[in-house]
Amino acid sequence: MPTAIAVTGPDLVLPSPDRHTPSAAVLQSAVQSPRTYSLDQSLTEMHTLIEHHGYVIVLCPASAPPAVVHRLHAIRSVLESDRIAILRPDLPPLGMAVLALQLRQLSICDFSPGVLASAARLLSHYIYAGALLGSVAKLDRVPVTLQSHAKSWVPGAQFAVLATPRPELVKLTGEASLSGPGFGTKMLYAPGQLAPDWVTGTLAPAWRTQGVTEARLPAESARWWATPKLVEFAAAIPDISVLYQLVTSVRRDDCHWCGLELIGDRCGFCAAPLPPPPERSSPSPAVRALPRGAT
Repeated sequence: MPTAIAVTGPDLVLPSPDRHTPSAAVLQSAVQSPRTYSLDQSLTEMHTLIEHHGYVIVLCPASAPPAVVHRLHAIRSVLESDRIAILRPDLPPLGMAVLALQLRQLSICDFSPGVLASAARLLSHYIYAGALLGSVAKLDRVPVTLQSHAKSWVPGAQFAVLATPRPELVKLTGEASLSGPGFGTKMLYAPGQLAPDWVTGTLAPAWRTQGVTEARLPAESARWWATPKLVEFAAAIPDISVLYQLVTSVRRDDCHWCGLELIGDRCGFCAAPLPPPPERSSPSPAVRALPRGAT
């Protein structure tokens, strides 16, 4: 069985693009209240996933409530399992759903659990995630200037915001645009309380996306973007063969702590950093032969 990809909400599970891509496991321990879903039930849920899949990679949004994060770590601690990776990429919710889909696609490839978990950081750099917002007055996840704050109080003002891979914010005008990817992508968009016309009719063509598909707005989106007046979007590599080549192009190492394979500079399961390469010792001075007759 492939490594299980688990998420903390049902709206982080995008439809599978083909019959080979497995779905993600929605953790009830994160969805339901501790009052209705006990710790024992949470432990059983995670233990079952480990028994069936061997390893579990959990994607938890950075905006998730602290109680959810604490419970996940409590489950890992009580089970004393090194087969659970808890990842919290700093992606907006729709971008997180896209990352989960990419990991689901790669889980059926010949990657070890350690490589798959550490690949999440690599893939995050190739996801262009942002939103069309009706206000940036309370936005604190992307740098906002005082001038933009002031403009957000103007009735009807809208802003195009890119959160990853490089933060960017522009006031929406006729010529407004965001820096797009230099590679082929497919765009997903999820409307909130704004019309998606600019995203689908202006941004997607400017980015030369290979397709545009509507998705359900994640429940975390309004909290992440600090307003319900939004249209969230995410453009990412849809082709599994390209994703596979991207991951295989990175050198693999063994984690010095848990022994799993990894790519990059940090293990996805135990979070141990990759030790720096040993410093080269200075070469020893050449030993000269003593001249004849010397003692």
